[in-house]
Amino acid sequence: MPSEENPFIPGKPASATPEFEEPQCPQGPLGSKPDQSGPRPTTPTGADSADGQTEQAQQGEYHTTAQGGRLPDTNHSLKAGARGPVLLQDHHLREKITHFDHERIPERVVHARGAAAHGTFVSYGTASTVTKAGFLQPEAETEVFTRFSTVVGSRGSPDVARDTRGFATKFYTSEGVFDLVGNNFPVFFIQDAMKFPDIVHAAKPHPDREIPQAQSAHDTFWDFVSLHTEATHHTMWQMSDRAIPRSLRMMEGFGVNTFRLENAAGETSLVKFHWKPENGVHSLLWEEAQLTNGFDPDFHRRDLADAIEAGAYPRWELGLQVMPDSEDETFEGIDLLDPTKLIPEELAPVTSVGMLTLDRNPENYFAETEQVAFHPGHLVPGIDVTNDPLLQGRLFSYLDTQMTRLGGPNFSELPINRPRCPVNDMFRDGMHQTAVHQGVAPYKPNSLDGGNPFSSKGEHALIDVPQPVAESVKERRASASFDDHFSQARLFWLSLTGIERQHLAEAFIFELGKCYEETIRQREVKNLAAIDRGLCETVAEGLGLDVPQTTEQPAADVTASPALSQISGRWPVAGRKVGLVASANTPIEQITVVRKAVGDVGMVPLLIAPRGGRLGEGNTAVAVERTYSTMRSVEFDAVVLAGGIETSTAIDVLISEAWRHLKPIATCDDAEHLLEEPGIGLDDPGIFCGGGPEEVTKQLIAALAEHRTWARAEM
Repeated sequence: MPSEENPFIPGKPASATPEFEEPQCPQGPLGSKPDQSGPRPTTPTGADSADGQTEQAQQGEYHTTAQGGRLPDTNHSLKAGARGPVLLQDHHLREKITHFDHERIPERVVHARGAAAHGTFVSYGTASTVTKAGFLQPEAETEVFTRFSTVVGSRGSPDVARDTRGFATKFYTSEGVFDLVGNNFPVFFIQDAMKFPDIVHAAKPHPDREIPQAQSAHDTFWDFVSLHTEATHHTMWQMSDRAIPRSLRMMEGFGVNTFRLENAAGETSLVKFHWKPENGVHSLLWEEAQLTNGFDPDFHRRDLADAIEAGAYPRWELGLQVMPDSEDETFEGIDLLDPTKLIPEELAPVTSVGMLTLDRNPENYFAETEQVAFHPGHLVPGIDVTNDPLLQGRLFSYLDTQMTRLGGPNFSELPINRPRCPVNDMFRDGMHQTAVHQGVAPYKPNSLDGGNPFSSKGEHALIDVPQPVAESVKERRASASFDDHFSQARLFWLSLTGIERQHLAEAFIFELGKCYEETIRQREVKNLAAIDRGLCETVAEGLGLDVPQTTEQPAADVTASPALSQISGRWPVAGRKVGLVASANTPIEQITVVRKAVGDVGMVPLLIAPRGGRLGEGNTAVAVERTYSTMRSVEFDAVVLAGGIETSTAIDVLISEAWRHLKPIATCDDAEHLLEEPGIGLDDPGIFCGGGPEEVTKQLIAALAEHRTWARAEM
C-alpha cells in the first residue's frame, strides 16, 4: 500500500499527490491538509468575520502582482534584448525582489526557535470556587494557540539542545485574551527582572566568535551562574533530564510566577499554574540528544506535527496549586514572590481544572507561529499579577519586544493575535493599522460619539485587586527571604532517582568540561558542595579537580518531593514511532501483522529496508518509509526486527544504539541472530524473542508504556 494511503504514516507535504509533469491546466489553490487550520477569522476589532479561512489565503487560478494584475511570465527580467541590460521599468522584478528582501522580521531575542498548534481548552469547573474567570467556569470551552520553544538558540538552532523550554498558551476567551506564558521548569534563573539581560547575555554565544550556538556549555554562562548563586536551583533543572525532553508532547509546563485569583465573592488566593501532560514527562538520553541534533535538527517540531496529523492529539491538564493570600505572601516558609522557588506538590497538591487538547497544525508558520505575540499582562477578570519582581519586569518587557519585532503597536490586529470578543480600545493609527475605525471622538469623556465607549462596571471588568502596601522606603534591595539559594536545589537533587542523579552529575561534568577557564570550573564545583557533598565529589573527580574544602554544609532539614522525578508510572503510547526492519526475504504477512498491531494502539510503524520502493508484490505490497541510509535509531521509540534480515553495519548500529538507549527491541522468526554481533543477550531486560510477530510486538508495546527499559541502565 502506498505510504500516502496508509493512515498511520504522517508527513505528507501537500493536500494532494503531485503529478509527474508540471501541471498546465489552470486551477485554484489546493487548500490545506485535513490536520491544518489557521486562526478563526475575525475582524481586527474582534467580531466574527464573514470570510472563511480559505478567503483569507491566496485566491484565483492565475499568478498576479500584489495589486492583482495577471502576469504572463515570472521567469525572465524585462531586458533590452535577450542579452541586453535589465530595464528599470520592470515593475514586476522590482516588486518581487523588494518584497523578498523584506520577508524576514527580527527573531525573538529568546524563544526564537518554536513550534505551535491550535486547540481547545475545556474547563472542569473546579476552579470556579477560586476565580471568576469565565474560561474556568463549568463546561466553558475556549479556543487556544500554544507555542513551545527553546530559550537560548536562534531560530535555526537544533530542537533538542540542552535548554529551558517555553510553554506559552493564548486563550481566546469571551472576556479577552489571556496569555499563560511559562516554561517547562517551575523556577527561573533570576529573582528580579533587572538581571534578565545579564543571564541572557551570559547564555547567548560569546559576542566575539558567535559560538557556541544554543548551548550553556561555555565560559560566559558558567561564569555568571557560578557567581550569581540565585541561579543555582534553575541550573540544577538545566542539568537534569528535563532539559532534553523526548517530545514537546511529553513536557510539563509551569507558570513559574505566582498569580492572584479573585472569585465572584471577591475572595482572593495565590496560585501557581501547572500543565500536566497526558503522555507523561519523559526525556531523551544525552547521547541520544546529541545524535538527534545531527540526524534531525527538527525532531521536536516534526514529532508534534506528525502526532497531530496522525490523530494522536497531545493533551495536558491545567492544574492549580492554591495557597492562602496571606499578608506575608508565603506558604510553609516559602516566599511565593521568589521565582527561584517551587512549592512541593506534597505540600500544596495540584488541582486539575481543565483539559487542553492540541488538534490542528498551523497552516502557515510565519503568519501564526512566528507572529503570535504573548504577554503575561494579557489578563482576564479574576486573574491578577503579584509583586513578584520578575513578573513585574515581564509586564514591561513583553509588550516592548512585540512592538520592535512586529513593527509597531498594532500587533494585536494580526489574525493570530486577534481577540474573539468586541474590541473598542480607542487606539488609532500606527504602523500596519488594519481596522477602519468610525466616529470622531477616540477620547474620554466625549459626547460627539454618544459617550462611546463606556467604562465597564460589571462582572466582566478587569480587576486590580486592592492590596495594602506596607510602610517602607524607596530602595534597591531584595527581601531577606530571597537569600536562600541552595536549599531548594538540594530538594530537587534529593527528589531524583539514582539514574536521574547520575545523568545530572554527568551533565555538570560535560558542561563544565567545555569551559576553558579552570577557575570557573572550580567555582561551580564549590557551589555544588552547598547542595550535596556526593554530587560535588563526583563532578570534581570527573573534571580532575580537587574536592573543595569548605565549612558550608548542605541544608539538613530538606524533604524530598517524589513528584519531581520523571521515572514512575505507565503512560499512553499513542504517537510514538516504531521502526520495523525487514527485507525482500521477509514474509509480507509478518510485516502486515506488526504494522497493524502498532497502528491499532495509535503508534506509527515505519518500515525500514535496505533500499527504497516497496516490499512484496501486487495489492499486498507495502511502501518502505526508511532505508538503511536514511534511518537512525533516535527516530524510533522501539525496534522490531523481522525475519529474513541479513547482518550489516547499519543494522548493528541501529540495534546497539537502541539497546544502549534503553529502548525495547523485539525479534521475529530467525532475527535473534542479529543480537549476537552487538553482544545483546536474549534474556536482557526489554528484549522480546521467541514468540510470533503479534505476540512479541504486543510485549514491546506494553514495555513502551514505561518509556524506557530502566532496568537495563544498571547493566
